[in-house]
Amino acid sequence: MKITEIKTFLMQAGAPSDSAWASDGKGHQTGSRNWLFVKVLTDEGIYGVGECSGWPRVIEAAVRDLAGVLVGEDPAHIEKLWQKMLVAQMAHGVTGVVGAGAMAGIDMALWDIKGKALGTPVWNLLGGQVRDRVRIYAHASTPEVALALRARGIGAVKTGGVRDPLRKVAAIRDAVGDEMDIMVDLHGPPWMTPKDAIVLGRALEPYHLLFLEDPVAPENIDNLARVADQVAIPIAAGERLATIWGWRQMVEREIVDVIQPDTGRAGGLTQMKKLAGMAEAHHIMVAPHSGTLGPIAEFAALHLLAAIPNALMLERIEGDWAGRNEVISAPPVLEGGHLLVPNVPGLGVDINEEAVARYPSQRNVSIASGGYEPGTEGEFVYVQTRLHRAAAFGGGKPRG
Repeated sequence: MKITEIKTFLMQAGAPSDSAWASDGKGHQTGSRNWLFVKVLTDEGIYGVGECSGWPRVIEAAVRDLAGVLVGEDPAHIEKLWQKMLVAQMAHGVTGVVGAGAMAGIDMALWDIKGKALGTPVWNLLGGQVRDRVRIYAHASTPEVALALRARGIGAVKTGGVRDPLRKVAAIRDAVGDEMDIMVDLHGPPWMTPKDAIVLGRALEPYHLLFLEDPVAPENIDNLARVADQVAIPIAAGERLATIWGWRQMVEREIVDVIQPDTGRAGGLTQMKKLAGMAEAHHIMVAPHSGTLGPIAEFAALHLLAAIPNALMLERIEGDWAGRNEVISAPPVLEGGHLLVPNVPGLGVDINEEAVARYPSQRNVSIASGGYEPGTEGEFVYVQTRLHRAAAFGGGKPRG
């Protein structure tokens, strides 16, 4: 079998609803998402599908460029082809999320081809099933949304943003009691200073969070270690990283308790399986990021989480854009707060090309708003000290 062509399918995806996204609750987190799907075709009629993320409009060019070194190759030799793609990019600099995102989608499609050719699900190729269903968590910025999710059997929610996360958590915990796990994502813009993240983290300790995500900007791993050492909450991070080398220090220094590789930008299932093994040696759990991803990458994450022992759960935006299920052959099955792992050859999903074509890409960059200190919105700073500290860190009690 030989690879004959690699096709790309770029589309504009609508933003999730405010109630689904952990925004500031005032309509500011609208976002601008593109989904980039790929299809790897072979001379035997078998094809595989994948998804790339990171910067989809830019990654599409990278996929097309990499196609030149893959056409004519045997798709069965996944590790060899991953290494070939890496070496092909080496002259352009250290591979970031653009290069890794391109490799991720292609690699995903190669696993899909192999599963179809051998008549077995991808999870079987990754070592077999540890579990046949994967626990999910959803997003909630209000107690009402959290209660509605609980009523549907979902047992964990994530909230946060940089505007008043303490008050959000207090209200949600008061509403749901001890019956749900709660997580908090503190990512910017603007990012917190390390000291502010420590102060807020300590204030959140009484709410018994499952994890505190991205408390500081990802560029300075020592700052992350500083927060982790001084806050008695499990720390999660890593959605913006790529390849096993991107996580090496974080894992080897045991800075985090949960790693969050993005299935579409981490470098592919080939890399994520290795990363999970690295993390397992340090008793670190895996909870893939999926906040802006499309549905193909979600299927890939299910296969990975089915096959590794240190799977924690999978992020999922319940109430996502209505077109999400339209662009694939069928959505995954949600049952009792878990997604069922597909039990058909390959990834178990296909692209609806006609539906994708109805949503042409328009833009893929946006400026998140609503989290800056009053009067500083137009400065676009990356890191910002929190002012009005008594209100920001004052225990989470409702204020007049």
